[in-house]
Amino acid sequence: MKIKIKREEVAEYEVEMQNATLLEVLNEIKTKQDSTLTYSSGCRSSVCGSCSVRVNGKEVLACGYKVQNEDLVEPLRNVTVLRDLVVDMERAYSFNTKAKAWQIFQSKNISLTMEDEKRNEVQSDCILCGSCYSACPVYAVNEEFLGPFSLTRVWRYVSDAREDGVHAKIDNIQTNGVWDCTLCNECTMVCPQEISSKADIEKLRSKSAMLGFTDPNFSNFGGDFSFDGSPSF
Repeated sequence: MKIKIKREEVAEYEVEMQNATLLEVLNEIKTKQDSTLTYSSGCRSSVCGSCSVRVNGKEVLACGYKVQNEDLVEPLRNVTVLRDLVVDMERAYSFNTKAKAWQIFQSKNISLTMEDEKRNEVQSDCILCGSCYSACPVYAVNEEFLGPFSLTRVWRYVSDAREDGVHAKIDNIQTNGVWDCTLCNECTMVCPQEISSKADIEKLRSKSAMLGFTDPNFSNFGGDFSFDGSPSF
């Protein structure tokens, strides 16, 4: 079985392995063929997210993906490649800080119901693998976009019944945030935890409208809109 890996140039390797994960194949290549091959790994059980790469143009976790003949393996997009398949995620993670993706004010003496706990249970499963960040096409035109996983984390706290700072959080994501997303759903398609950042962003847009915020892109149309939806100038 042949596998191609994008390094400074595309390198091709041949291994005698069947039904193997990509991480197992990478380990085989590094220990028996090319000790200079560099990649990241951790838990080997699809929990830590450190082994995320792209295979044939789609983001996957190397420890969970089963290799096929002629697969092309590449590093994640939208991040700086340090070496081979290892990338610098610092900038990606910095958007969590810009989005203030944490609990700001916590109301005391609030008992959470089962419904409260279920509301953001899935969002809490994010492993910060960066797959959605890599898959997002918005970064090609806006490098300051807060991004899928950061906005999902904002919804995680906005939907928390104990959060007192909802308005402040929503206000903070109006620029380079919820309105910049194209709702293409690429982030959802590659998430190993099956989190739909697209759905979370839609809910954040709805929450924004409820709090009086509007899509700033509407102002580019150059006119107001009447109640029946037709433009008036």
